[in-house]
Amino acid sequence: MDLENCPVCGRLFVRSPFRDICPSCHEEEERQFQTVVQFLRRRENRLATMEQIVEATGVPETLLVKFIKSGRLTLAQLPNLGYPCDRCGKLIREGRMCADCSKDLQRQLEMVKKEEEQKKKQVFRTYYTDKERNGR
Repeated sequence: MDLENCPVCGRLFVRSPFRDICPSCHEEEERQFQTVVQFLRRRENRLATMEQIVEATGVPETLLVKFIKSGRLTLAQLPNLGYPCDRCGKLIREGRMCADCSKDLQRQLEMVKKEEEQKKKQVFRTYYTDKERNGR
């Protein structure tokens, strides 16, 4: 049994693998989710941006991002909606990082790999002297 303080209200609650907040905050979150869903069900609101949804529903952007990342809000029918890249904050629609950050991270990983290969090659470049020939 994992007792924790709710990150939203600070109340003590039993943490489960399915909930990271207390039951009362979960109810409030569900109410806000339904508000967002009702807003997005209208055809004219499907082209809304994150700022427009926040302004119209009063639901904080962090909660909208949580709904998107958890898969509760699907972006397939919401072309102007996205969430920030974990690294740079650029708006993305899938994954955790934008294409630029992914390329940069991959380039850095390749550089580290090359450096490790060079270090391994340097280990094999050890020179040995022949003590018998030199008379020592």
